[in-house]
Amino acid sequence: MMFADYFLRNNSPGRPPFPFHVCRVPLQTPLIAEAYRAGSSPCKSCTPACQPLPPRRLPQRRPLDQLQDACCPGQACHAAWTACAACQRGPPLLLRTYAAKGDSGCLHSERGSNADDQGKFRPPPPMVFNGSFLSVPAPKLGAVAIKAAVEKSKVPVDHITDVYMGNVLQGSVGQAPARQATLFAGLPQSVESMTVNKVCASGLKAVALAAQNIQLGLAEAQVAGGMENMSRVPYFLPRASGLPAFGHVKMEDGLIKDGLTDVYEQFHMGNCAENTAKAHSVTREQQDAYAIRSYENAQKAWASKAFADEIVPVTVSGKKGDKIIDTDEGFLDVKMEKIPTLKPAFVRDGTGTVTAANSSTLNDGASALVLGSKAIAERYGSGSRVLAKICSYADAAVAPVDFPVAPAKAVPIALERAGITKDQVAVWEFNEAFAAVILANQKILGLEGAVVNPLGGAISLGHALGSSGSRILTTLLHQLKPGEYGVAAICNGGGAATAMVVQRINNV
Repeated sequence: MMFADYFLRNNSPGRPPFPFHVCRVPLQTPLIAEAYRAGSSPCKSCTPACQPLPPRRLPQRRPLDQLQDACCPGQACHAAWTACAACQRGPPLLLRTYAAKGDSGCLHSERGSNADDQGKFRPPPPMVFNGSFLSVPAPKLGAVAIKAAVEKSKVPVDHITDVYMGNVLQGSVGQAPARQATLFAGLPQSVESMTVNKVCASGLKAVALAAQNIQLGLAEAQVAGGMENMSRVPYFLPRASGLPAFGHVKMEDGLIKDGLTDVYEQFHMGNCAENTAKAHSVTREQQDAYAIRSYENAQKAWASKAFADEIVPVTVSGKKGDKIIDTDEGFLDVKMEKIPTLKPAFVRDGTGTVTAANSSTLNDGASALVLGSKAIAERYGSGSRVLAKICSYADAAVAPVDFPVAPAKAVPIALERAGITKDQVAVWEFNEAFAAVILANQKILGLEGAVVNPLGGAISLGHALGSSGSRILTTLLHQLKPGEYGVAAICNGGGAATAMVVQRINNV
C-alpha cells in the first residue's frame, strides 16, 4: 500500500502535500496501480475560520462524512496551496501498489477527497523493439495494466470516475487512446478518460493530474499510468495534395519525428545528451561505467525476484498459440565487454560520448496505478502491499536543448513542497534516458553517494515513452520501507521535467 502527497506546479510553497497511492507494471508490460487521495482543496475566504495553516504543515484529517460540504456550503473552494483550518481536510493517501508483467498494461485509479494508492501493476518491463509486444497495440497493453490494478485494489469500479494515461506516439493508434484502454480493461462506459502527452514524463504527469482531482474533492478514485508501443509506430507520407506529380516520395519515421527529435534544433535527443555531457564534464568512461552498472543491477534484481510484486503477466496471441510474457526483455541481451568499444551514435567528429549502449532502449510497455481518497483507502486498502503518501510533486522547465538536466530544477521544488531535504530521501528513481542524464543530475543535486536506480533503469530495463514516468514511480514504491521517503523524477523532450516525493507508511 502507498500513501503519497500531490502538488500542483503553480502551488505556493506553503501548501501542504497530498497523500497518494501508486502502482506500476514492468516495462514492456502494462502497469497496474491504485491510488487514493486523502486531501482536498482549501477554502479561499468563505468564512472567517478559514485561515491558512503554516507552510508544510499537514492539517488534521476528519472522517469523510464530516468533510463533505463541511466547509463553504454552497460555495466553491479554490485550489490554493494552503489548507483550510475549518475544513481540516488532509492530503491524499496512497494505499497499495502492484506491478504486473506482460504485453499489456492495466491502470487503476479512484477519485475522492482523499487519495490512497491501493494497488499497482505493470507488465514485464517494456519488451524490446519489435519484440514480444509487436502485435499488441498500446491501448491493449494499457488495458492489461488497468484491469490488473483495479482487480488487485478491490476498489469497486463504480467508485472510479476517471482514467489518465500517458501516451506519446499516437499515430495509427486510433481515437482517444486512454479511452480505448479504459473500455478494453472492462471499466464502465461512464468512466471518463484523458490521454496525456508530456513526452517521457507523460505517465508521471498522469498520476499527478489524477491526484489533483482527488485533492480538489472532485473524485473518490482514479486510475493513472501510461502505455506505449514503439514497435508499431508508422512511417508518414504527405497527403495527396503534397505529393509531386511524379518522382520519388520521401517518408518520415513517426518514431523519430514525434518521439526522438528536438523540434527547435531539429536534431536527435541524443545530441541534447551530448551537449549536457560536455557542459557538465561527464566523460565517455563514466557513461559506459554507469550503463554497465545499470545492466548489472537489473540482472541482480530479476535474479532476486525484486520485481515480483510489481509485474503482471501478459498473454500474447500468435500463430503458434498464446504466449505468456512475465519477464522484461533486453536486460540480459548485452555483452558488457563490448560497451566501451561502441562508436558514438550522434556526434561522430571524434568528440562524441553518447552511444547506443549508454542510452535507453526503444521499448513497448504499460503501467497503471489506482488512486483513492482516504475513505477509499481505509475501506479497501488494508490488504495493500504498498501503502504510501504522496508528499509533493512539481514540474519545471528549461531550454529545450537542456532537457536532460530539467530534473535538477524540478526536484528541489518538490522537496521544498514536501518539507524535507535530500538527505532524508532513502531511494531515488531517475529515468535513464541517457547515462549522461543521471550523471549530470547527480552532480548538480549533489547525489553522488545517494541510492539512485538500485534495480536498474531505462538503459537496462527499457524506456516505453508514455509509461516510463509511472513505471519508475511503481518501482520506487515497492523499494521503500515504512517511514522512508523516495523521489521519482523524469525529464521530457521540449525542456521540462516532473518530480514526485512519496513516503511509505504503515496505515492511513
